[in-house]
Amino acid sequence: MYGFIVLATYAVAMLAITLLLSRRSQTTESFHVADRKLGLVQSAMSIAATWIWAPALFTSAEKAYSNGIPGLFWFLVPNILCLVIFVPFGKRIRAQMPHGITLSGYMAEKYRSRAVHGAYLFELTALTVLSTGVQLLAGAKILAAVTGWPFWLLTVVLAVIAFSYSQYSGVKASVLTDALQMVLMLACCALLVPWALSADTGVSDLVRGLAGASGGYKHLFDSNGLAVFFSFGLPTAIGLIAAPFGDQCFWQRAFSIQESKVGRAFKLGAVFFAVVPLSMGILGFIAAGSGYVAQDAGMVNFELVGSLFPKWVMLPFLFMVISGLLSTADSNLCAVASLTSDFGGGMKAVKGSMLALLALAVGIANIPGLAVTDLFLVYGTLRATTMLPTVLTLKGKTLSARGVFAGITASIVIGMPVFVVGTFLGSSTLKTVGCLCAVLLSGIVALATAPRKGATA
Repeated sequence: MYGFIVLATYAVAMLAITLLLSRRSQTTESFHVADRKLGLVQSAMSIAATWIWAPALFTSAEKAYSNGIPGLFWFLVPNILCLVIFVPFGKRIRAQMPHGITLSGYMAEKYRSRAVHGAYLFELTALTVLSTGVQLLAGAKILAAVTGWPFWLLTVVLAVIAFSYSQYSGVKASVLTDALQMVLMLACCALLVPWALSADTGVSDLVRGLAGASGGYKHLFDSNGLAVFFSFGLPTAIGLIAAPFGDQCFWQRAFSIQESKVGRAFKLGAVFFAVVPLSMGILGFIAAGSGYVAQDAGMVNFELVGSLFPKWVMLPFLFMVISGLLSTADSNLCAVASLTSDFGGGMKAVKGSMLALLALAVGIANIPGLAVTDLFLVYGTLRATTMLPTVLTLKGKTLSARGVFAGITASIVIGMPVFVVGTFLGSSTLKTVGCLCAVLLSGIVALATAPRKGATA
């Protein structure tokens, strides 16, 4: 019953808001970048809500529960840092390309190369597909447990809801709905954490849980802590630090926010964001310290809410989950829609790209045996493949178009398969090698083939 209430209420509310916004005159500039007039607070909340996706809601709790302080640390800290590190580059792209819309468009203008343009379009599009697949996977898993509906059906329902309101008013509606979704998430955290800590053993459970369910994860840099670092922390940190640089959602917001407020918006967004995974991590610690045995560690916060709190608390928890997941999904839809601007695509192309994205994401979400954390790590590694060429270009380094394309290709062809194999074999060594290859090869090749001083790119 709770699942149906959440889905119906959420869909009606978001659709009503966007339909109101869509009555205003709509231009391409308005749809894709909101006329570059987005304000500080709503932008910060949108950045935070977009960044709060399945891993922020579930992986944070899972790693806190399973791996204690090291697990949560290596998830939370890189997530916060990446938004702050992005600030000077967001400012720079606005200054260098004041009328831009996409990162791929920026790189195409810089290198005048179809190959470079194509490589960035592939990476940016693939990321939106994978990210949306993660949201549908996590959301459907939760709702299937609550409603008893078939998993595959719920992935379709969530996709339809996201499309129903995202197709009308573009990034302007996405930012407004994101802000409302962020308010819901913060309110839920303000309810759950104090309540859990106020229980008779809440604080003592939290303290015991800092070492994880096994009690063996007390330090960041002992043998267990280092094992967490190499198997999870390193690929997570690389993927997350690279995240904004390879994610059109963030470049789109950098182009949409009032230019003087870009830096402050991302810094404030990092603060808003931190509240949610930290809150979910606290629930994971409490579950570990209480001796709770999770049926599915990846959903331990959901299980804990069902067992620790009164039944009605599941309702705001589900609103938080759906808000977090669909805020990212609708941002992904706006991001892939903005990529059509590289080809001068009209509204038919925009809606077609959205539907194609959702169809592929539904397919990914329904791959048997797929776990949220595994998909999150693969996604993060793919993001890293374009980071160094992007950063070097924005910093003013002269590279060759051939080198940029060859570097990105090498990162994808060599780094990604090694990482994926390592992930599914459970090999920390292969995961580390694959992750480092993904992030470094593109930069090394691009720099090695860069024109000498006095030569042309």
